[in-house]
Amino acid sequence: MKKLWNGFKIAFSMYSRIPMPESRWNEENQTYAMAFFPWVGAVVGGVFLGVWQLREWALVRGVLESDLFWSGALVLVPFLITGGIHMDGFMDTRDALSACAPRERRLEILKDPHTGAFAVISCGLYLMAMLGLYGTLHWRTAAVTAAGFVLSRILSGLSVVTFPKAKKEGTVAALAEAAGNRAVRRTLVVYLLFLGAGMGILGGMTGMAALLCAGICFARYYWMSRNYFGGITGDLAGYFLQMCELWIAAGAVAMDVVLKVF
Repeated sequence: MKKLWNGFKIAFSMYSRIPMPESRWNEENQTYAMAFFPWVGAVVGGVFLGVWQLREWALVRGVLESDLFWSGALVLVPFLITGGIHMDGFMDTRDALSACAPRERRLEILKDPHTGAFAVISCGLYLMAMLGLYGTLHWRTAAVTAAGFVLSRILSGLSVVTFPKAKKEGTVAALAEAAGNRAVRRTLVVYLLFLGAGMGILGGMTGMAALLCAGICFARYYWMSRNYFGGITGDLAGYFLQMCELWIAAGAVAMDVVLKVF
């Protein structure tokens, strides 16, 4: 029980800005951290839906009738809760992918603390895409998008404990080694099965489209990490999480448009 509690605290301390009691960051305490990683997504998704409901309440009463304001608020939700830790990995990875360089050089770019032009451009385009997508949400697409914050973390956690690693040291390697037991993998798979079933049943075709987009993004993440970096790193895991959330929202919105047109 103590390991579970310590894993919970470490997961939220590492991947969110939610205050947690102090815990020693040793291998034993990190054993179940990945199993609680999706719980951070559940908090993000819950707050996201709360803000969306607040938007609906405000619009009905003629308060703050600005789609841009509310779309911006929805975009800010995951960054305020996580502190932007995954966007940092996204930006580092965009710089590395934009470099026509050997694998070793790309790995060096990932570790470089400086921010390149491609990272800034990619971040700007990403936020603009999210702003546009969130401005089109209604209840079903908002619910599917909120579930996507959990789904992206389940898949990211599975990659940490199953994908080959680019380096033998680092945060991802340490977490993977600590979570070497089958319990963490099985837990993440159970999360995935239940969440996938829920998105398919409650979200209908919209949920299925989001699941398909997440699966394609996950497969491409595996291919990209193996071919360009020799395995995953913490930055690549952050890059995947951000891209997965983008494509989940895009898939839900696109299917919603198709259903309305046809």
